[in-house]
Amino acid sequence: MKPKIYLNDYKVPSFDEALQMLELQGADCHKLLAKANTVRHAFCGDDVHLCAIVNAKSGRCSENCAFCSQSAYSKSDVAVYPLLSSEEIIEKAAKAKQAGAIRFSIVTSGKGIANADELQQICNTVSGIKDLGLKACGSLGVLDKSQVERLKEAGLDRLHHNLETSESFYPEICTTHDYADRVETVKAADDAGMEVCCGGIFGLGESLRQRVEMAFAIKDLPVDSVPVNFLNPRPGTKLEGRPFMQPLECLKIIAVLRLVMPDRRIIICGGRAENLRQLQPLVLLAGANGLMIGDYLTTQGRGSSEDIKMIEDLGFKVKEIND
Repeated sequence: MKPKIYLNDYKVPSFDEALQMLELQGADCHKLLAKANTVRHAFCGDDVHLCAIVNAKSGRCSENCAFCSQSAYSKSDVAVYPLLSSEEIIEKAAKAKQAGAIRFSIVTSGKGIANADELQQICNTVSGIKDLGLKACGSLGVLDKSQVERLKEAGLDRLHHNLETSESFYPEICTTHDYADRVETVKAADDAGMEVCCGGIFGLGESLRQRVEMAFAIKDLPVDSVPVNFLNPRPGTKLEGRPFMQPLECLKIIAVLRLVMPDRRIIICGGRAENLRQLQPLVLLAGANGLMIGDYLTTQGRGSSEDIKMIEDLGFKVKEIND
């Protein structure tokens, strides 16, 4: 049985309490992970949600995000191509469904949707993804209210738009558009009645306090799912020389996110293999209840069969499309 005390009486930690949790070491750190796991079970059960993405338009983005190899400001050697055809994207979505994904996201490089024709093509593609029985998601940059409403009408279930980092650290990461633009896109999606996926990247050089700042900023937004990325520094980017994070550092972040947002879906995405190394399975015991499977935007992931085996070995259950 689920511990009802958490469902009725659970208290979200304060900002200072969350900051202290990120500073825990040794056995106290292990107790933190156990507490987050208990809260995850109480609020979310033991299903693990799998999602996948396609890099639908790649390279030479006009924005200067310091971590991104697709930025025109980076010197990374990444593929550059326009928006893939609907047929190509839907084919990739079908393969993701076979691999166990229940959600599939169209991800495009650039500040936003380029023009009306591109918006129409994306809407057509969304309809095709829905016809497969998948939930359709999009990560399409900064959008205005009318664009969000068009996507909603086409059947887009969830809009993904990360804050990336805390507001106080954001100028160190991007100066070509404002933090407020990101917040407004999240609110526009919610206003249109769409689910929202909003998280960020850790390991950019932010302080522990700034990590908590981002956690509470997301908590206060109308967000359903929180994608968690750990920096995999890419050659040619401003952050290419940054070291990987320590595995326990990553796990403490996941645990704090769970305790701050007990009923949200927390999905572990890019950089998990490189930063967590042999401790990857522990993300699910630290409070996460979702994984991105397959490849990421410009880096490779591991085979979905390995992730599914990991989930089952831990005694969890892969969420089915029709559950």
